[in-house]
Amino acid sequence: MADQARFEEEALVYASPLYAAAMRMTRNPSDAEDLVQETFLKAYRAYASFEQGTNLKAWLYRILTNTFINKYRRDHRRPSEVDLGELEDLYLYRRLGAEQSAESARSTEERVLDGLMEGDVKEALESLPENFRISVLLADIEGFSYKEIAEILDIPIGTVMSRLHRGRKALEKALWDFAAKRGLVDKTADHE
Repeated sequence: MADQARFEEEALVYASPLYAAAMRMTRNPSDAEDLVQETFLKAYRAYASFEQGTNLKAWLYRILTNTFINKYRRDHRRPSEVDLGELEDLYLYRRLGAEQSAESARSTEERVLDGLMEGDVKEALESLPENFRISVLLADIEGFSYKEIAEILDIPIGTVMSRLHRGRKALEKALWDFAAKRGLVDKTADHE
């Protein structure tokens, strides 16, 4: 019982940031909720193996990220199925403002970030290949260090640095193209 209370006290404070990260990964409120729920379930079951004194936040993000990647791989191996009733339910859910309830749990910083990432900026980020996007999200949105990202994704730091560099360059190019289309920068200007 002490482990359960300690888990709730220490881990549940990360519920909102984990949900925000899950939303950026899944791009769907229902999938994000499922991902966070599954993350907490796995974390609770493995909490006895968590080494006290280490970075709990990074440990939880590693579980979240691995759960997302495994589900992503599993879902892409089988053909997608769409239930038309679910589409109608999703439409009604959004129309009734259910997203506003999730909004109230988010921090001001997350709301400001989302406001800055509207439209083309958000689209540019979401268009990145999955491994680049997750690395950029963990570094630039969640604020993890290279070492923490390497631990979360279970890859070498050099791979993290490479993915971040390539992901940021792709993002920069997409944003440059967006700015050029809108006449915000000179199209003839030399841009790498």
